[in-house]
Amino acid sequence: MNWITNYVRPTLNSFFTKREMPENLWEKCPSCGTMLFHRELTDNQQVCTSCGHHMALTPRARFAAFFDGGLYQELDVPAPVADPLQFRDQKKYPDRMKTAQKNTGEKEAMLVAEGEVLRTRLVAVAQDFSFMGGSMGMYVGNAIIAACEHAVARKLPLVLFSAAGGARMQEGILSLMQMPRTTVAIDMLREAGLPYIVVLTDPTTGGVTASYAMLGDVQIAEPGALICFAGPRVIEQTIRETLPEGFQRAEYLLEHGMLDRVTPRKEQRAEIATILRMLTGQSAVVHGDLPPPDAPVQAG
Repeated sequence: MNWITNYVRPTLNSFFTKREMPENLWEKCPSCGTMLFHRELTDNQQVCTSCGHHMALTPRARFAAFFDGGLYQELDVPAPVADPLQFRDQKKYPDRMKTAQKNTGEKEAMLVAEGEVLRTRLVAVAQDFSFMGGSMGMYVGNAIIAACEHAVARKLPLVLFSAAGGARMQEGILSLMQMPRTTVAIDMLREAGLPYIVVLTDPTTGGVTASYAMLGDVQIAEPGALICFAGPRVIEQTIRETLPEGFQRAEYLLEHGMLDRVTPRKEQRAEIATILRMLTGQSAVVHGDLPPPDAPVQAG
């Protein structure tokens, strides 16, 4: 009886017990509905291998794929005053910040770094939409100013990856003040004769598109990215008309002269490095190193 209870029954149960599957092994593409294995999706930089839909990518993951060898130096950003308006809606602003920091592992919605892309030295800035919708607050303004100042001091071009839902309402007018502040910072690059490239990702909306996100010397967008000030739903409700198919998407804006390029994520490294080297008068991009030639054999 003990042998049956202790050995036979557990063995039989193990055959019929449903095995628990680890969470987050698969992710559903929001565009085509394909179930994608998370490792395959990560290796493809969060781009659907079935339909090519570009999903959100965190700044650290983007920089790991963007910079040579995934190596870069993160730059410090001056911290602004916390909760300057003592703002509260359903939650206190500091509580919302703590939740966002815990969920993302980042202290704010923007990351600034310096590194090389195909041996082209540059400063890069990326916005994190998962951090309170990538909203533009005082920290984001400080980050762009710090990036511009560093780029001017080092005589390096600046590349910015935007992803935002607009201004951060918890900072009120102080958030809107970042629009002129960042515009003046971009002018510093122009006065120094340094290139500024913007890569607009999905979504880039609100005050961000009314300031630094639309001031690039070259405007690039990812396929299917929503780029606008007011969204299509708001416009339709206001004018009470049906908007054209694909209105305010990257391809529509390219067709109507608002963008220079629509470039898939995996092709951006080579394209940005090529453009920057052309604008700065450098030699062509080096895509790889050839081994040194064998030493000639000395006749003896």
